[in-house]
Amino acid sequence: MNLKPIFLAAVLLGAGLSPALAQADGMDASLNETVIQVPKTGLFTIHLETTLYKPEGAGPFPIAVINHGKAYGDSRFQARYRPATAARYFLQRGYAVVVPMRQGFSKSGGTYVGGGCNVESNGRAQAGDVKAVLDYVTAQPWADKNNIVVLGQSHGGWTTLAFGAQAYPGVKALVNFAGGLRQESCAAWENNLARSAAAYARETSLPSVWFYGDNDSYFNTATFHAMFDQYTAAGGKARLIAFGKFGSDSHAMFGSRAGQPIWQPEVSRLLASVGLPSEPQPDFSAFKMAGLTPVPSPTAFAPLEDEGKLPYVKDTGRAGYKVYLTKFIPRAFAIGPDGAWGWADGGEDPLKRALESCARHGKKPCKLYSVDDVVVWSEGV
Repeated sequence: MNLKPIFLAAVLLGAGLSPALAQADGMDASLNETVIQVPKTGLFTIHLETTLYKPEGAGPFPIAVINHGKAYGDSRFQARYRPATAARYFLQRGYAVVVPMRQGFSKSGGTYVGGGCNVESNGRAQAGDVKAVLDYVTAQPWADKNNIVVLGQSHGGWTTLAFGAQAYPGVKALVNFAGGLRQESCAAWENNLARSAAAYARETSLPSVWFYGDNDSYFNTATFHAMFDQYTAAGGKARLIAFGKFGSDSHAMFGSRAGQPIWQPEVSRLLASVGLPSEPQPDFSAFKMAGLTPVPSPTAFAPLEDEGKLPYVKDTGRAGYKVYLTKFIPRAFAIGPDGAWGWADGGEDPLKRALESCARHGKKPCKLYSVDDVVVWSEGV
């Protein structure tokens, strides 16, 4: 996550009932990125910061909802989630993409609802925020309320499974990327995850695809297999893609450019199986992948976490690198021979932005030191 706040000019109209689009600096025009504040009504009305990536035109467009994970620390400092690569995948297929920040995260109102050690309750509370956003979205003339897919990464994957239990009209499939909530302070937290997954399964008939890797830093193979086994034993219609090891932490597969060959064909297969658009369409060719900075091959120059091995930079650069390592993938860190450094996270090409950031602080050409969760630095290259 990027701890630097992104200030949005969001104006609420009609006594808070009609969100206005809020165009902010840094929006990706190539993806028609905008931000709205969606009201969630209850005892008090709160507003949920929601990113939209929508094709031009009147629609109606099928809807892809992408749910964010939970970083360590105060959820209020978690930056707005911007899954640009996944958004482009869906935009090419004619979808409008909806990315809600749940309450207590980023600039959404309210406070994070943790539920203590009751992980089932936690998921259901998070799913309530997704429902509030979908209630708004499906009332818009550009939305095809009968064709919806819901996805999520990490805590967002858990939220997605919980949302499936709501039997929301028009939702046809779920996609879970390394979903769950690690609660090491709670007794038998892995067993709680599995039992709660089974509880969700008993209340949904939706098909789902689950993606987990063998070197996941949050959920080991025994944990995710137990979740999947209990989910399917309780009647859940799920398919597990256990893709083995990925980089230094398979938990980050969905956000990495290198993960696209793993998840995109399987998601296309799921979409086709439920009658949703699954292949790129000519009418949306404007969203084809733009030229991106090439990713250098990993090297054995140094362990990823060892900031002491960074060449050229001083203590401030090493401290910056430690901050960089807390960010969500995709991310990149660059250094220059005169001690300049810079990093970027999120979006489709953080490599380019990291190099640009480094160049602004130095007079000599910068090179990439790390991309995602690997070191790519080579001396003399």
